[in-house]
Amino acid sequence: MNDSELKDFLNSKVDFYNQPSFIASDPVSVPHQFSRQQDIEIAGFFAAIFAWGNRTTIINKSNELMQLMDMDPYGFIQHHGKKDLKKLERFKHRTFNSTDLLYCVEFFKMHYAKNNSLESAFTRGMQQTDITVENGLKGFYDYFFSLPYVPERTKKHIATPEKKSSCKRLNMFLRWMVRSDDKAVDFGIWKKIAPSQLIIPIDVHVARVARQLRLLQTDKTNWDTALELTAYLRTLDAADPVKYDFALFGTGVMEKPGYP
Repeated sequence: MNDSELKDFLNSKVDFYNQPSFIASDPVSVPHQFSRQQDIEIAGFFAAIFAWGNRTTIINKSNELMQLMDMDPYGFIQHHGKKDLKKLERFKHRTFNSTDLLYCVEFFKMHYAKNNSLESAFTRGMQQTDITVENGLKGFYDYFFSLPYVPERTKKHIATPEKKSSCKRLNMFLRWMVRSDDKAVDFGIWKKIAPSQLIIPIDVHVARVARQLRLLQTDKTNWDTALELTAYLRTLDAADPVKYDFALFGTGVMEKPGYP
């Protein structure tokens, strides 16, 4: 395919997958159960952080946590007592256990005591002139682990560009919170980060399809890879490059090999 054909192909896949029908089988379905912004943020954060492995399991474990929080995550964060926290001690998703969960709850309680939205946790390290959210992700990592006691094991669950991670899960969370269009898969409830600043959430599926389409020149999948792919996608749509996550991820997960 030439550049024009490739753009048409990717745009057609965006149109196909960026639909309300996409929601039910994706972790984004978890925050879609809520209407209050803070509930969406908290549910979305956990669904994104849990997003590795089987999607059905990710959704089920995220919903299990929401039920442990009485389907009121913001209320739980604000008003929980020792008895409420005790319920969380049996929670586990792969290598994420109750130690990690209780730290997240403590962080959210601290943050929401002073802020109405989680957006400020990601913008505290950013400047309006930043081309990408890289500084926002670095700032979030430092802020997230700024409490007096931090379990060392919990640090592996929150990525940062400082460690050359692709930051796939946090970039996916940011896509959910920042992007806005008439398809209503992404929420678009954050306004201080521009869609143009987002970085593609690159996982094995996205990377495989991108390489098959010759959008990537490296075999590695790290932060530099995410930047490289996003830079190309920005040539297709400078204002909303990460919309192509729908095309690359959808094609990689839901279609058999053999597409153009």
